[in-house]
Amino acid sequence: MTPPCPEKVHELLLSFHTAMLVTHGGVDFLHARPMEIAHTSPDCHVWFFTDTQSPKTREIRQEDSVLLTFQKDHQKYLSIAGTADLVTDRTLIQSFWKEPFRVWFPEGINDPNLMLMHIIPHHAEYWDNSSLQGVRYLYEAAKAYVSGTPPQIKEGDQHGKVALA
Repeated sequence: MTPPCPEKVHELLLSFHTAMLVTHGGVDFLHARPMEIAHTSPDCHVWFFTDTQSPKTREIRQEDSVLLTFQKDHQKYLSIAGTADLVTDRTLIQSFWKEPFRVWFPEGINDPNLMLMHIIPHHAEYWDNSSLQGVRYLYEAAKAYVSGTPPQIKEGDQHGKVALA
């Protein structure tokens, strides 16, 4: 059983609706594309819908290491490195399905090529400049500009690296 992920990472993860998924497209090539999030779990696992015949599923079958990047309003950033698993469980597909996914899968949950991509997180890094952290960042940025020294970014609420596996 995977332990729950740190509260800060989970809180940030829930604020995103899309992610950039980066896969290995070949020996010297990384392939990134935007993905709509189907589901996030308390253990920071992320789920997406995909097509069994898509380039990303072929890439994941060759190399399952992936990177997810998230950004919201120039204030919240999150990256999650992990592994991808391709899942054809129809019960999970039905439980994560939302009608807007029909744009990409016109046959809905009955599409025979519909599958889930399950991202198992290994580590995460975040930057959160929203709310009080944003005020703190603006203060540090102004102080750095005036003094000619780098800003002092507080580890924890504002920035952090987290092992998830």
